Amino acid sequence: MTMFKFKWTRWGLALGLLLTLLSTSSAVRPQAVVAQSTPTDGIVCTTSANATFTLRTETGYIGMSDDNTVFMWGFSIAGQPFQHPSPVLCVNQGDTVTVIVQNTLAEDISLVFPGQENVLANGAPSTPQFDGGGALTSLAPVAAANGGTMTYSFVASRAGTFIYQSGTNPDRQVRMGLFGALLVRPTRSTGNPDTRYVYDSGDVVYRAGKEFMVLLSEVDPYLSQAVERGEPFDMSLYKPRYWLINGRGFPDSIAPNYAAWLPTQPYGALARINPYDATANPYPALVRYLNVGTIEFPFHPHGNHGRIVGRDGFPLIDGGGADLSFDKFSVNVGPGQTWDATFDWRDNEGYSESNPVPITIPNLQNMAFGMFFSGSPYLGNSGTKPVGDTAMTQCGEYYIIAHNHALFQLDSWGVPMTGPATFTRVDPPLPNNCPQ
Repeated sequence: MTMFKFKWTRWGLALGLLLTLLSTSSAVRPQAVVAQSTPTDGIVCTTSANATFTLRTETGYIGMSDDNTVFMWGFSIAGQPFQHPSPVLCVNQGDTVTVIVQNTLAEDISLVFPGQENVLANGAPSTPQFDGGGALTSLAPVAAANGGTMTYSFVASRAGTFIYQSGTNPDRQVRMGLFGALLVRPTRSTGNPDTRYVYDSGDVVYRAGKEFMVLLSEVDPYLSQAVERGEPFDMSLYKPRYWLINGRGFPDSIAPNYAAWLPTQPYGALARINPYDATANPYPALVRYLNVGTIEFPFHPHGNHGRIVGRDGFPLIDGGGADLSFDKFSVNVGPGQTWDATFDWRDNEGYSESNPVPITIPNLQNMAFGMFFSGSPYLGNSGTKPVGDTAMTQCGEYYIIAHNHALFQLDSWGVPMTGPATFTRVDPPLPNNCPQ
C-alpha cells in the first residue's frame, strides 16, 4: 500500500505542477552560452549562430521514479552545470558543424556522429584508433583524460534525426550518459509560417511548434556506483534496472521542460496537440524517436498510430514521389536507430453534448473517477465530480498514455509503471480557454 500511495502522490505532484507551470510559464530555466529555445513542452533546441558548440564533460546525479538517485556522466554546454541527457544540438542542413569537446573525466573520451560523412578531428579525418599491438582503442581520435580537448567538424549534408555519442569504450561511456540528439533541419521553406518540412526532399510537413522527442535510454545503477567510486566493473554483468524517456522516468516524464524539482533532467516528454481539423488544424505533429540503449524499445502510443516518414535520417518519401512510409502502432526502435513519425488525433465520432455517446452514463455514486477525467466524456467540457475529488485537468482536455510495450522496461528497479511512459495531451480545438 505504501508503494501505491507514493506512486499516486508523485503522479499528482507532477501533473499538478505541470498545470501550474503551463498557466504561469514560470519554469526555472538556466541561461546558456548558446541559444536554447525553452518551450514548456516539446523539443528544447540548443543552437548557435555559427553551428559551433563547446561541450564539456560533467558529472552529477539524476532522480529516478523510485526516489533513488544515480551518479551519471554527461555533456553540457561549457559553463553550464551537469544535465542528463546531453543538449539537443539543432543545426541547419548545409551548416559546417563544429563540436569542441573538453574532457574533465579521468579516462579518454571521443565523439562519433553516426550518419554524418567526412567528419574531421582537429582538422584531419576522424578514424578509428589502435594501440601498438593493433587492438582497437577508440572509434575516433580522443580528448585525453583530465583536461584534453578535441575539435570535431563536419558538414550536415542531410536533414533528419541523429545521435552523437562517445566512440571510446562506448559500452561503458554511452551507458554512463555520454550521448545526445543532433537534429538537422532542411533549409527549404514551405512558404507557410505554420509548417516545416521534415526533410530536404518529399512533401512531409508538420505543424511548427508541435515537435516532440522520445529519447530512450537505460541505466544500471551498479555500473554508476562503480564508476563513482573509481572501482572496476565487469561489463558482462551489466544489467539495466532503469529505463528512461528523455532522461526521466514516469511520472516525471510528463512534467514540463526545466521543471524546478528536476534540476539535472531538463527535458519533458509530454506531447501537447489539438485535434485534426481539415481547415483550422490540417497539419500533423512530429515525433523523433532515438534509442541509445542496448536492446529494442517497442514504444506504443495508445489509441493512435504514427506515420513513419523516415529512419536514421533517410526519408521514406523521396522527391520523385515514391512513398515507402507506413503506419505503425508500436515503433520498434532498435539500438542506435532513429525514427521520425508524424501523428495527429482525430475526433472521428464527433461526440458532444449535442451528439451524446450512445450509452447511459451511470449515476455519480456508481462511477469511479480517474485523476485525468474532467467529469465529462466530451472534449473541452468539465462535468460534476465528487466532493473532495482533485481535478487534474484545465479545460476538459484528454490525456492518452504512450509507453514502452516491453513491460519489463516500464519499471524502476521493481516499481511498475515508472519507466519510459508519457501522455499525449489533446486540447480542445482552437480557439479554446486552455492556458498556452
